Parts: sequence; structure tokens; C-alpha cells
Amino acid sequence: MRRRSLIFFLAAGFCAACGSTKKQFISKNTGQRQFHDQPPTDQGREVVIFSLSLLDVGYRFGGKNPEAGLDCSGMVAYVFNHAIGYRIGGSAADIAKRGKSVPVDQLRPGDLVFFNTLNRPFSHVGIYIGNGQFIHAPSSNGRVRTDSLNNSYFASRFEAVRRYF
Repeated sequence: MRRRSLIFFLAAGFCAACGSTKKQFISKNTGQRQFHDQPPTDQGREVVIFSLSLLDVGYRFGGKNPEAGLDCSGMVAYVFNHAIGYRIGGSAADIAKRGKSVPVDQLRPGDLVFFNTLNRPFSHVGIYIGNGQFIHAPSSNGRVRTDSLNNSYFASRFEAVRRYF
């Protein structure tokens, strides 16, 4: 029941942010990015809603399905395949090589966000869900979860945005 409430809350927040076309800016008070998302596409909505159903799925290095566990690239591949029928695969770095590069101020729900978490470029990937949040399968804490792009750990390791639709 708690998981269903969380998914509803996140989906409601995502939908509330859908209509805004303002660009992001850095707050003078907090020094953090303020996100005003570009409107999502239908495919972006499907990707976000499907990805939220994977919250709390266990982490497994090389994992490609929720029953066995997911790693970051496996989660992205699974979501894109099952939500919109788009096959994407390989490591986070492989996934980053494809797709259209997008400036961070043009983020749209369903875009992929990439980080340097292992002292090598594009070593982690997540799905942007809106309002400065992304969903990912980190090895730390061992579960699919959401985090903020303003989280100090991820903000300092953020690398790029890629769009696939």
C-alpha cells in the first residue's frame, strides 16, 4: 500500500510539472538548480510511469530484469523496452553514445541523465522523471530509488543528458 501511495504521489508531481516550459535557473538563495521541465512527450510519460513501478526493486550488477535485480543500464533497457517497445542496451557508456545530446536546461521527463560515479565518464545512468528528480538503480543502498539532481553527490558527478524520442 505504501509503495502504491508513493507511486501516485510521484506521478501526481510529475503531471503537475508537465505544463511548464520555463527554463531552469540557479536560485540565488540556495545555489541549487531550479527545474522547470519541458513538456513531456507521450513516450516520456510512459517511460516515467513504468519506471516508477520499479521502485524498491533490488540491485544486481549486470541485472536486466526485476525478478533477478537491476543495475542502472539494465533498468533503463528494461523500462524502454517494456514501456515503449524501444530496444536499448549495453553499459551506461554505450547508451550515452547513442541518443541526442540535450542541454540540461531543456530536460524533459523520459530523458536519460548520466553521471561519472566510478572515475570514468558515463558510468551511471538514470531516467529523468521531472521536477529535478530521476530514478535509477544505484549499487549503494541496493534498491531502485529516486534522487534529486541537486543531491550533492549527483550534482558534482553529473555529465550529460541524452534523448531517445
